[in-house]
Amino acid sequence: MYAMCKELHPPTGVEHSLYCHFFKMQQSNLVVAGANQLHVYRLNQVSESKASANEKATAGEAKKMKLECMASFPLFGCVQSMQSVNLVGSSRDSLLLSFRDAKLSVVEYDPSTNGLKTLSLHFFEDEELKDGLIGSYHVPTVRIDPDGRCAVMLIYGTRLIVLPFRKDVAAEEIDSVGAGRSPVMSSYMIDMRNLDEQITNIIDFQFLHGYYEPTLFILYEPLQSWAGRVAARMDTCCIVAISLNIREKVHPIIWSVSNLPFDCLQAMTVPKPIGGALVFATNSLLYLNQSFPPYGVSLNSFPDNSTQFPLKVQEGVRISLDCAQAAFISSERLVLSLKGGELYVLTLLVDGMRSVREFHLDKAAASVLTTCVCACGDGNLYLGSRLGNSLLLRYNEKVQEKPQKEKPFEQELQQESKKNEPPSKKKRLDTMGDWMASDVNEVQDPEELEVYGAAEAQTGNQLTQYTFEVCDSILNIGPCGGVQMGEPAFLSEEFQNNLDPDIELVSTSGHGKNGAISILQRTIRPQVVTTFELPGCYDMWTVIGVSPPKVQESENEEEKLPSPANSHAFLIMSREDSSMILQTGHEINELDQSGFLTDTPTIFAGNMGDNKYIVQVCGTEVRLLRGVELLQTIPFDSSSPLVHATLADPYLVVATDSGQLVLLVLSCESGDSPAKLTTISPNIEAVSNVWAMCAYRDTGGLFTTIAMANEPEAVLAPAPMTPTKQRDTKTEGETENSVVDDVEEMLYGDAPAFATSSQEGANEEEVNKSAGSSSAEKTSGENGKPTYWLAISRDDGSLEICSLPAFSLCFVTKNFASGARLLSDNDFLTSGQESQGEEQPPNQEVKELLLVGLGSKNSRPHLLVRLNDELIIYEAFSFCGHSAEGHLRLRFSKVPLNLLLREKKTSKSRKKAEVDQKALFSDQVKRLRHFEDIAGYTGIFVSGFYPHWLFMSARGVLRAHPMGIDGSITCFSSFNNVNCPKGFLYFNRQGELRIAVLPTHLSYDATWPVRKVPLRCTPHFICYHMDSKTYAVVTSIPEMCNRSVKMVGEEKEVETFERDERFIYPTLDKFSVQLFSPVSWEPIPNTKIQLEDWEHATCLKNVTLSSDATVSGVKGYLAVGTNICYGDEVSCRGRILLFDVIEVVPEPGQPLTKNKIKIVYDEEQKGPVTSITHVSGKLLAAVGQKIYMWELTGDQLVARAFIDTQMYIHQTIGLKGFVLIADIAKSISVYRYQDETKTLSLLSRDIKPLEVFGIEYIIDNTQLGFLATDSQCNIFLYMYQPEARESFGGQRLVRRADFHVGSRVVSMFRVRCKIKDPSTEKKSSSSVEKKHVTYYASLDGSLGYLLPMAEKTYRRLLMMQNALVIHLPHNAGLNPRSYRMVKSQQRLLQNQSRNILDGDLLWKFLHLSMNERVELCRKIGTTSDQILDDLQEADRQTANF
Repeated sequence: MYAMCKELHPPTGVEHSLYCHFFKMQQSNLVVAGANQLHVYRLNQVSESKASANEKATAGEAKKMKLECMASFPLFGCVQSMQSVNLVGSSRDSLLLSFRDAKLSVVEYDPSTNGLKTLSLHFFEDEELKDGLIGSYHVPTVRIDPDGRCAVMLIYGTRLIVLPFRKDVAAEEIDSVGAGRSPVMSSYMIDMRNLDEQITNIIDFQFLHGYYEPTLFILYEPLQSWAGRVAARMDTCCIVAISLNIREKVHPIIWSVSNLPFDCLQAMTVPKPIGGALVFATNSLLYLNQSFPPYGVSLNSFPDNSTQFPLKVQEGVRISLDCAQAAFISSERLVLSLKGGELYVLTLLVDGMRSVREFHLDKAAASVLTTCVCACGDGNLYLGSRLGNSLLLRYNEKVQEKPQKEKPFEQELQQESKKNEPPSKKKRLDTMGDWMASDVNEVQDPEELEVYGAAEAQTGNQLTQYTFEVCDSILNIGPCGGVQMGEPAFLSEEFQNNLDPDIELVSTSGHGKNGAISILQRTIRPQVVTTFELPGCYDMWTVIGVSPPKVQESENEEEKLPSPANSHAFLIMSREDSSMILQTGHEINELDQSGFLTDTPTIFAGNMGDNKYIVQVCGTEVRLLRGVELLQTIPFDSSSPLVHATLADPYLVVATDSGQLVLLVLSCESGDSPAKLTTISPNIEAVSNVWAMCAYRDTGGLFTTIAMANEPEAVLAPAPMTPTKQRDTKTEGETENSVVDDVEEMLYGDAPAFATSSQEGANEEEVNKSAGSSSAEKTSGENGKPTYWLAISRDDGSLEICSLPAFSLCFVTKNFASGARLLSDNDFLTSGQESQGEEQPPNQEVKELLLVGLGSKNSRPHLLVRLNDELIIYEAFSFCGHSAEGHLRLRFSKVPLNLLLREKKTSKSRKKAEVDQKALFSDQVKRLRHFEDIAGYTGIFVSGFYPHWLFMSARGVLRAHPMGIDGSITCFSSFNNVNCPKGFLYFNRQGELRIAVLPTHLSYDATWPVRKVPLRCTPHFICYHMDSKTYAVVTSIPEMCNRSVKMVGEEKEVETFERDERFIYPTLDKFSVQLFSPVSWEPIPNTKIQLEDWEHATCLKNVTLSSDATVSGVKGYLAVGTNICYGDEVSCRGRILLFDVIEVVPEPGQPLTKNKIKIVYDEEQKGPVTSITHVSGKLLAAVGQKIYMWELTGDQLVARAFIDTQMYIHQTIGLKGFVLIADIAKSISVYRYQDETKTLSLLSRDIKPLEVFGIEYIIDNTQLGFLATDSQCNIFLYMYQPEARESFGGQRLVRRADFHVGSRVVSMFRVRCKIKDPSTEKKSSSSVEKKHVTYYASLDGSLGYLLPMAEKTYRRLLMMQNALVIHLPHNAGLNPRSYRMVKSQQRLLQNQSRNILDGDLLWKFLHLSMNERVELCRKIGTTSDQILDDLQEADRQTANF
């Protein structure tokens, strides 16, 4: 059996973060890494007040920041450690990334390609360095010297790699030598066991500040101890400081301290002027400095008995630093985030000698459970998390006379009361856009941040008070512990009877107070308002009309809702030989009498002059209207009719079929002269015909032809706006022509000399001003006027960008239709020696072009190109490398969205189908439709065979969501109407016009549309109950526990302990089962079942058992298995609980109370119940080391069979009469139940040890495979093949395939492949109907699938995969082939099976240019179309949710 594994949803957890100059030295960025993803964010300021005067007034105060994602880089490896350094001669910071087992990559942003370039690679995975270990338990950790002289990396726990950086090279020498001398010098190794003191078991190491040579502070434990051995061995930790003399390669120990507490966790060095280091222990905090005696405090009462190190008592504090994260926010202050999410501000109080004499700790807030903390410039703090949403906080200092404190529980009560208010009363909180209430806009999560009054820090006699507030949050759906499929609560009835089941995914997310349920849908399901049958329409536009004057209407007027602002007044539809005009108000009526032209098809319609006027473009004329009143008609020659039109207010550009361009400029009404369009024919020689064109209005300032004064290299941040002295085209009393001429002169230099010189002066002034301001405060081009541009694709394959209205050429690229990864400006002077030199690929024709500004303040221009059957998306980025005068200072890089939008090829009657398609999809129809405000989102709708929505919000990530539920879509338009506010219209393949809105209960600014429901407790299991369409969720809340259970004779006795007030009591998880309704995602009242104290729920399943009460003979129950664990001295017991969800009459005003839980069975078992499933209508449970089969008769379980098994079974899955079971250490086994003989027997098992995390079946027609995932992030495919020699007659399962996923997978589920393709009417063949796709969800928040493949397809794609490994440059120099090899902690006595394709790598084929594709396919003897068809088939078969 062969399969393909592909990640559908990237990991969302965050493990590392740092703040550095990633793009350029003038701008700081936040770089975060989680699993195999690297993201770079920019902090943007959001002005809360509209008026600029207020803004200036509050400039001194804290401004709110939002995170905008500027770049994302997927890696073939999980980042283990990350640091940044500024290398000599570089105008930006480089990143050092370490990967398992001992790899280090030095990477940097490449301004010429807008990508990541690798500066150096370091690889230390030698067998002799591993000391005989197979797998390394030690994380390769990187540290950077604060002065940037060297970096060190600890590998295999015992060896330090030193990476010296060149510091003495003058900048000009680098320029002259080029890459001759690398800034990273050759590395060398120090074996820590060969130093003067033998250093082993290193806990942490850091560079000290303020030393002449790089000095390393190492915390280690030579003889290890633990809490149970403290009586015999305590104070086992030591520190040493090593001075690194890099030139001589000698490293003397200059300072050491021993007998530190045994529970030391991590070290942090204190910056200058204080110096020294802080050592965090679980229960104490120490400050060490070479010049002063050590100072330490105890944070609770444990150190009284566990250490002899002299510690003072820290008054008023009872905390533990286990799992704490910290970051310095100033030289003497740091923020601590504890494992419960509490934020403390720690101040080091120093005396005149700069020695720390006291610590001041104060609780400031309670926030997310963090994995990393990072101070982001002035007053911002980033908290990265694997267990909840990552937050950007703003902290403020206030100096006050006396502190004010608020009791935390009062604050919590206020928060709770707020939480219980109805959604309509909730205040809108922009800060938490990822948590959903009933609407995306009414969002509140009480637990993002709780403020506990003042965090005080004493400085002199004043008290400095800290306040924290949330500025922004980044969604995290991990860790996905359990994932279930269920039916969505809302689905328009038009889509109810689809062939494929309509399902959504529900996952448990988070832990503790960050616990939540995440509801995920991969595709968009519109909410249909109404449907009309309108055959024959192939294109449509909605336009905004004149707002009518208020007129008193009849008495039914108050029933009508007021029209929303900017509502669409007319819907213009184009047919083969006519146009249809509909007036859209409270009702939709056809207009018979109007100024619109109706007897020929319309090519384009839109609004001009700030939506005051309407322009209609037909084949032979252009009409300008105000409402229905015709203002102007401009006729065109009927021998060469108009074919293209594009609008960038106030410019309208039309093109005739002979390639002639005409510019129409709108001059608004002024005084008594009416508004009119002025025609300008540009004097450009039409070299070749126009394929497609698009006008663009740039407000972000990236489109500029002026080189920036202080920029030697390219930058990504938008450049300041070109201060062109363009007069506003709406100036009163001025004719349009003179305006245009003025603009032309000012922009393009026919003007007298003084004008241009003053312009340059203004520009320099602007540049200097912006360079002086902080990067975050720079709002892109807000103060500059917009500039206008026209992108033209010609039939010789070139792309030109001209300025409007002068039509001067500012950017040319050849062979545009080949889809190169980078579009750079081939200056037209050098067109003789074609710089790209690529041949024009066959049959590629640019059908459509769209240049549009997306993202925050439209500052991210994207160029969308539709070729024959493919969509390519480019993003513009600033590049100042070329010197051509008057040319745009930018390039375009390809966005790796890799969408497959082609029509599914069918072999029979293909010709006929093609004819039908041509009739449906006219090439003249624009399939790329930009929309401004549909349900509050901005983006592009891609209609066609496989429709997609592209969204980009202020977050700055382009999201692509398919909408295949209604098949192919021929045309689309946004529609803002009183009955359909912020909605849209579209025509499907059947010629039905649907008026629809986007469902608002999901957030679309995520990789998949998502809704996250906060639970404020840890979710463990989730299960969908099919009969009642509700979800059961097992959750737990930690409670303080001071009791323990002992056996006295036969009786259990509970003993209660009392300790002093500084003692931290342990917590006990209190479990409960609760039903949730998928309609509102609220818990159903009176359906909570509380488990006993010390009782843990170990499994939750929806089991189908035999029953006489139903027609089908089976009935669904909820089964819960528990384990009652009192400790070591009392033997474990467990319970099996069976629930039935029954329907009752709901209580008045509470519709959710229609469901109740009825307990069918509840009995204690002889051992812990660890897993439950159903087989052939019987209940199967793992109790201790046995498996039992029961039959439900009445309210009793009658035993039918049992068998002895391995150590601890934690998952079981039934299929017909077979059971697949997972053991925690002994791999997987397959059992078989035979009903006629009532026997349960072992069929086959895997004899190799394996720490199994998750199991599932994989089904391909008649073949059945067994999947297992393990603790090393691998996935294995086993098969039962008794005829194979290595299976010993079927006793052993044969491992047929293996693959390294890179994330820990605990939850898998399978569903039938999708059999209907949106692009065709036919359903797939019967072989697809009997094939299942198996999905997995990981603890990093990633989702992916395994799809069985036919051998022929597998072989073809395997050759392509091998070609791609060699052909593509990979980020950070990582090798995909080695990343996908199985990782193991012990030597495996068998070869790797592989046989699973890497879908992530294969999808990069779509990112190649056409010529590269043809070249690669020629090497492996296939065609590009064949590979694309294979990938598309896999993509469509797995588009289930």
